[in-house]
Amino acid sequence: MPATEDDLANRVELLRKVLGLERAQGLQDRAVVGGLEAFVARHLPQGAELVRGYASLSLAARGAALEKLEELLNSLDRGRPRPEDLLRPVEEAPGVGAKRAPLLKKLGINTIEDLLTYSPRRLEDRTRRKAIKDLADGEAVTVVGTVRAKSRVKVRPQLELIKAAVDDGTGLLFAVWFNQPWLWDELQQGEKYAFFGKVQSRYGTLQMDNPVWEPAGAGFHTGRWVPIYPVTEGLTQASLRWLIHKALRRYREVIPEVLPEEARRRLGLLPRREAIRRIHSPSSPADFERARQALAFEELFLLQVGLALRRKEEAHGRALRPDPALLERFLAGLPFSLTASQRRALEAIEEDLRAPYPMLRLLQGDVGSGKTVVAAGACVMTASAGAQAAVMAPTEILAEQHFLVLQELFRGLPVRVELLVGGIGAKARARILAALAAGEVDVVVGTHALIQEDVEFHDLALAVVDEQHRFGVIQRAALERKGRGTNILVMSATPIPRTVVLTLYGEFAVSVLEEMPVPRERVRTVWVAESRREEVYREVEELLARGEKGYVVFPLVEESEELDLRAATQAYQELSRRFPGVGVGLLHGRMTPEEKRAAMAAFRAGEIRVLVTTTVVEVGLDVPDASFLVIEHADRFGLAQLHQLRGRIGRGGQEAVCYAIADPKTEEARRRLSAFRDLVDGFKIAEADLQIRGPGDLLGTAQHGFVSRLRAANLVRDVGLLERARSEARRLAEKGVPDRLRREVERRFGEELELLGV
Repeated sequence: MPATEDDLANRVELLRKVLGLERAQGLQDRAVVGGLEAFVARHLPQGAELVRGYASLSLAARGAALEKLEELLNSLDRGRPRPEDLLRPVEEAPGVGAKRAPLLKKLGINTIEDLLTYSPRRLEDRTRRKAIKDLADGEAVTVVGTVRAKSRVKVRPQLELIKAAVDDGTGLLFAVWFNQPWLWDELQQGEKYAFFGKVQSRYGTLQMDNPVWEPAGAGFHTGRWVPIYPVTEGLTQASLRWLIHKALRRYREVIPEVLPEEARRRLGLLPRREAIRRIHSPSSPADFERARQALAFEELFLLQVGLALRRKEEAHGRALRPDPALLERFLAGLPFSLTASQRRALEAIEEDLRAPYPMLRLLQGDVGSGKTVVAAGACVMTASAGAQAAVMAPTEILAEQHFLVLQELFRGLPVRVELLVGGIGAKARARILAALAAGEVDVVVGTHALIQEDVEFHDLALAVVDEQHRFGVIQRAALERKGRGTNILVMSATPIPRTVVLTLYGEFAVSVLEEMPVPRERVRTVWVAESRREEVYREVEELLARGEKGYVVFPLVEESEELDLRAATQAYQELSRRFPGVGVGLLHGRMTPEEKRAAMAAFRAGEIRVLVTTTVVEVGLDVPDASFLVIEHADRFGLAQLHQLRGRIGRGGQEAVCYAIADPKTEEARRRLSAFRDLVDGFKIAEADLQIRGPGDLLGTAQHGFVSRLRAANLVRDVGLLERARSEARRLAEKGVPDRLRREVERRFGEELELLGV
């Protein structure tokens, strides 16, 4: 390479460092000896005009001059950015370096592209500007004035104040900063600045504590709609905003378009480059939202393309031929009639099983809506076609209950059902495994034990996964792989909001059980302060005197398991003494399977009428005549979990009451308990849960990683956008997805799609 080109590159790099130092020092023209103007004239004559008279310019004009000089450096830089540079490590972005990179990585910003597409959480209105004489206590405004005086005071060893008197010609305002000593050198007396903050009237003077500030006229941190980002300790809003601004200035022109042009135009979406610019520098909330929607659609579209492609590539199923006569015998033997939605679900499942590609169906219904009967019907259809079905439940108690229920439902039918859980003996396990492999077992019910390596099926054609949210997606996929073209039926009594269904389950069809087989009275829910606990147990005493029975539930959090068990055990002892004649039992996760079975059997039989328990009763347990529930420390439960617990009572149609005892410490916990008290519809509760907690917490560990890839999309409010993205993705998948787009899907969501088991 010619020496002149090397020399130019070295000079450009030197000037970049000097500009960075000048900005860091507050544009005071102290970055180099002799001043910036002389330095630029000596090292880059073609840029001298841009900084002419720099020493006499205002701070805002100096900032504008540096912007123009940096644009010139970008145009001269022999290493002009290319689209592939966006995938380079974030430490290579302007101004980041080795010190700031670890802080950005804590936020999930690993590449330059991640920095450019890091979405603000909200906008803050800093457009309101007022004269000091018109300021009112408590308002947040921008004030522009000259620093007339400044002082620094050591209040105590750990607290130093810097105070600036700001004058705009109409009055005086004091700006005060706590423990920010570097401001002393950056704020210059006699210079004009813009300040944004909350005004406070104190002892006849006006004050702003820790205001945001910048040179008057800069219009970057003040005087506009300012994006506010999620940050981490050690990285301020101002620093992050400036890093994004610098990266955008350098790389904006090489940001590639991702969406097919035809789809983008048809939907009226901004070009990607423009959307990224506007989301960081919006002119209004509407401008911001338009930019966010363009980027959100892009994310959702790529994810849906990935789901469509994977399903298309892996749709190697086989058509089963269920025997309608056996299904009719099953339905005729039921001691009740199916609801209309149960019948619709069974018809849809039969159609799926007969199709030449695997069934992917989510069976969703509130607590007590009759999902188990529908699953049993699906198992009968599968067995009648000469194949096997597996039902996987999250706990041994629930697996055992499913086994007992299925045994009863299959009575008189040529359908053999077995139970495979960790608690069975080695001999029984060996017998069941041999029968499974030989095809002698039609339906097996179990826990994670079903996906162990030594479990082999003769011909697994249906996998029923109960309470999917309690399993990782990897476990579901492991069960699916035990068969060939396995049909999947996922059941959830935790109603899943439509956005999550569409996103997480992608190509899954959804059946919703809307009615209750047994009409149920509304369970009365009472939220009680801990100071009123005694009143609750006096009411429980009255209920027991009437012959009723119910649960007292304690939370179980892994970090404090010993503490929780101690609390449950202590309550068991206290209640045994308080209610000596009614039978008080204890149930928790550390008991042996035999002890758990004995406790549940005694409770069902009425020998125990108060069952003190941890959350092992959360899902699936069916004791129809239980009519009261006391939830201790209810603020430590999630909203969906509270709803599941409430579903354990009133199952026989009788009146029931739930007491939630808690003194919540956070606003989120208060909102959660208010929703639990006021809402009974599972779907409304699920939507409220999504609003309160956000999708990450709702979906669990594996799925949380997936949600974190959605930077602009919001699963709570982007339902319409998601449905359009899904429709466009399907349209494209039918026509054929370009290789460029396939690579983008794999790059962004490949790992998540693998985790989702698709």
